[in-house]
Amino acid sequence: MVAVGFAFAAGVQPGPLQAFLLAQVAARGWARTLPAACAPLLSDGPIAIAVLLVLKRLPSGMERVLRGAGGLLLLWLAWSAFREWRAGRQSRPATGGTPGTLLQAVLVNLLNPNPYLGWTLVLGPLVLKAWQQSAAGAVVIVAAFYVTIVTMLALNVLAFGLLRSLGPRVARGLILASAIMLSALGAYQLTAAAR
Repeated sequence: MVAVGFAFAAGVQPGPLQAFLLAQVAARGWARTLPAACAPLLSDGPIAIAVLLVLKRLPSGMERVLRGAGGLLLLWLAWSAFREWRAGRQSRPATGGTPGTLLQAVLVNLLNPNPYLGWTLVLGPLVLKAWQQSAAGAVVIVAAFYVTIVTMLALNVLAFGLLRSLGPRVARGLILASAIMLSALGAYQLTAAAR
């Protein structure tokens, strides 16, 4: 099924959401970060509706605006991760728990052009075509995509958590790696937005 393959690829490829999840696992642990794997369930609804309503009528500059805003957000998150690494902290106090992490992950995904492009180029056409044949078929495509992508993101969080459990030096190294990855992705997004 195309939707499952597309979700699998999106879940395993490095991207803004995956980098954010790595940073959160390194700083807060896998248990506090795991609910953030559900971010696409919250952020993609408005994206999907907007894309399906105006499929192929989005202004050409919209992708650039999203990339620019996403790049700035990723650089800010990179700076936060770098400050944590420099301070030598491996975890945050319990007050900075799950709801904040989930909301930040939703914001990262809303400012990431990938869901918009995915819905415009792959999922939107698939869902519209399936809807013409049966509503149930369209629902199955959407459900298969989101079950797969949330599962892949959750597996990423658990894998990062396993690495973090190898000790404080590894956890601190993960924080630095996430700061570097977030910086690189933020710079890429800003460069792509400027083209």
